[in-house]
Amino acid sequence: MENEAQRSASVGVDRWLAGRITGLWDLLTGRPVSLYAASVLRIGYGLLYLIFLLREFPHRDEIWGPGSAWTPALAHQLFEQTGWFSVLALSNSRAYFELCYVLALVTAALFMLGWRTRVLSVLFAVVVTSFHGRAIFMTDGGDNLVLLMSLYLVLTACGRRWSLDARRNMLKATRTGSAPEPVGSAFARQLCDARTTLITAMHNCGMFVIAAQVCFLYGSAGLYKVQGAFWGGGTALHYVLNLELFQPWPAISAFVDEHTLVVAVFGYMTVLLQVAFPFVLFGRLKYPVLAMLLGMHIGIAVLMGLPLFSGAMIVADAVFLPDRFYTLLPHLCRRAGRRTDSSRPWPGPAAGPGAVPVQGGPGRVPGATRRVVLPTVRKGTMPAAEPASPGAPSPTTE
Repeated sequence: MENEAQRSASVGVDRWLAGRITGLWDLLTGRPVSLYAASVLRIGYGLLYLIFLLREFPHRDEIWGPGSAWTPALAHQLFEQTGWFSVLALSNSRAYFELCYVLALVTAALFMLGWRTRVLSVLFAVVVTSFHGRAIFMTDGGDNLVLLMSLYLVLTACGRRWSLDARRNMLKATRTGSAPEPVGSAFARQLCDARTTLITAMHNCGMFVIAAQVCFLYGSAGLYKVQGAFWGGGTALHYVLNLELFQPWPAISAFVDEHTLVVAVFGYMTVLLQVAFPFVLFGRLKYPVLAMLLGMHIGIAVLMGLPLFSGAMIVADAVFLPDRFYTLLPHLCRRAGRRTDSSRPWPGPAAGPGAVPVQGGPGRVPGATRRVVLPTVRKGTMPAAEPASPGAPSPTTE
């Protein structure tokens, strides 16, 4: 009896493990998850880096070009120690650098639009890696995150939603919707199924790595702040607001710094949100936390002058919003537009010739008009006047 009980227990454990492994495999290869979130990451980081390159266009030579203080020779020496690589360091020619810069702008724009995303994702990663490695000491933290995300997005199917690729595939499916599918060999079908499974698994793993990276970033930043005496005392933001390097708007920084209690509360809330963020992702509490993090990053962009860092973090937070949020977003925008239109006064019918609007009076709806047609006036007669009040007799003409 004891042996049978042990045998049945081991069989139950084996079945439980088999069920867990099967469920994990189905989750990994069943269907691609968070396709809309991946598209938001593609659009966000492509647009962000395009704006960054356009913003630094007047200073491109001093930062990455032949006129940079960090010369290509110094860059090569650093690459030998770190194993880094940059296509900008392959030549000292100014024409070559200008060509690379133009190609980087085109690559960022096409990646944002989702044109040939499989190839453009690789080129975008090469562009971000090359510009980051060429001037590695000209960073503010935001481009570090953009660099990591550009590498992770290569693994994802980030062009299946809200892209030119998705539009082209939809038009192709519409044209060939009624045509019979070509019958291939069994080996070809197996290769197609294996390719689909591999792409799905890579996409899901890539999205998981992106989410884990953001969680690790918030958690480590919060735990690092907890160890500091300034953050524990609530005075860290006071010192940040008084740093000249992080004062794009000195008047706004001084105004915020005057409210000591508010500054201390914001400091404690920052630490609390960052530490708690990895633990609230599996409940509804994540939505207010994401909203507060959005406000925090907007405040960092305005008060500290770090728009690239704030934009990169805001785009990264989009990975935690489910696809149903993005699918409902257009409907919510249209509904808000309808409410805005309905709140406007509806124009009445156009008044024709001889129509006189009725003035407001008792029992009449404000803004309503009434069509009153004037009779034709004969020579020697006077038209009948409208009664001054309802029920009053009309005067006769002479």
